[in-house]
Amino acid sequence: MTTIYERIKADHETHRRLLDGIADTQGDSEERRKMWNEFYYDVKSHAAAEEETFYSKLMEDPKGQDDARHSVAEHKEMDDIMEELNKMDFSSPGWLTRFKTLKHDYEHHMEEEEEDIFAKGREVFSKEEAETFADRFETRKKAERKLVDEKAEGSLEE
Repeated sequence: MTTIYERIKADHETHRRLLDGIADTQGDSEERRKMWNEFYYDVKSHAAAEEETFYSKLMEDPKGQDDARHSVAEHKEMDDIMEELNKMDFSSPGWLTRFKTLKHDYEHHMEEEEEDIFAKGREVFSKEEAETFADRFETRKKAERKLVDEKAEGSLEE
């Protein structure tokens, strides 16, 4: 069975591919917008599901509290940058500069999760719990994606 660590890492691989692809685009192209939208919506639902199914449980254990809080704070920082980018002109040099900041920060965050946070999780959770969290993560991510899509549709109507 898949563990939460494998499930999160699979998303991270998708996110790394998208970040690299976006970095290779130029201007306000259809390709940039398509990859950005895929990245944006997937990361939004990923982070929310991760916080609810993994980090909330890690915070319950004193050994995991500081690491979990740190990661959730990083989620907020990256979310703020993503919202900024959504409002900017995709062809401006400022967009690319801000995107590079996001790319650097998110790559660091993923590496930290995979090396440090997962190790802490393995100290705190049994393999069975890690498998249960993976199932919950998948269910929650799908529900979050639906909420993100509904929110996006609502903002387009305004």
